[in-house]
Order: sequence, then structure tokens, then C-alpha cells
Amino acid sequence: MIRLMHAKLHRAKVTACNLDYMGSLTIDPLWMEQVGLLPLEEIQVVNVSNANRFVTYAIPGTAGKGEIEPNGACAHLCKVGDIVIIYAMKSLDREDVIASGHMAKVLVFGADGSEELLHQHLSTDGRAFRFDSEAIAGAPLEAELA
Repeated sequence: MIRLMHAKLHRAKVTACNLDYMGSLTIDPLWMEQVGLLPLEEIQVVNVSNANRFVTYAIPGTAGKGEIEPNGACAHLCKVGDIVIIYAMKSLDREDVIASGHMAKVLVFGADGSEELLHQHLSTDGRAFRFDSEAIAGAPLEAELA
């Protein structure tokens, strides 16, 4: 078994920090749905603004409100306005990945408030691995891994 990233929110902005809560990270459920992140799913969070990292679980906030809110102890690791990367991993059989590939969904947030959804594909032609990242509303970006 190997662990591959399957869902990611890249460069989201922290909107609140709630110390008096049992724990977790509140996320706009529309964003969770776009990348396939489930309520209560384990997530890893990297705070780009201060280099803190933590593991917690996702809970849905209010749809369309744009919430990214660390709760409980992890609220000490962030402040409002911090930029974070939130991702979830999936355990997969390595041979299945080699045979069938893998796709992850990534929602990228721009500094101007824009959002871009990417599908990132891992595949092989039997000799080399291929990785491509396709903007759902745009043209694909490609990179080869030998």
C-alpha cells in the first residue's frame, strides 16, 4: 500500500481561529465537495505564513461563506489572514495505481480571490510515469517523471 494525495486546497486564507472548540478545521462545504473531501476526514495542514504544520479533521461550515477556521488547539498555530495548504491522503495498492493510475483534485486560490480547480493525473505507459495537471476550465499543464 502507498499513500497518495487525493484532495487539496492550495493557498486558502484563514478566516477565523476558534480556541473554544473541541478541535478540527471548519471548511466551506462547497470547497470540500469540489475536491472530494469528506466531513470528519483526516487532513494535514501546512501554514505557509509561519511554517506550522498539524493534523486534524475536516468539518463543513456554511456553504458559500468561504470559511477556513482552525478550531481548538490548532487555532494557536494560525491567525486570521494566514495562507494554508490543506490536503488529504488516500491509501492505495501500488500495483493498482501502476495499472490504472490515480487522480487528485486540487482547488487553487489566487491572491486576488480567484479559484481554479485542477485534476492531477498519475499514469504510466509501462516504461515511465506521467504526471499531468489539467485546469478544468482551461488547457492542461504537463510534466514527465522518468
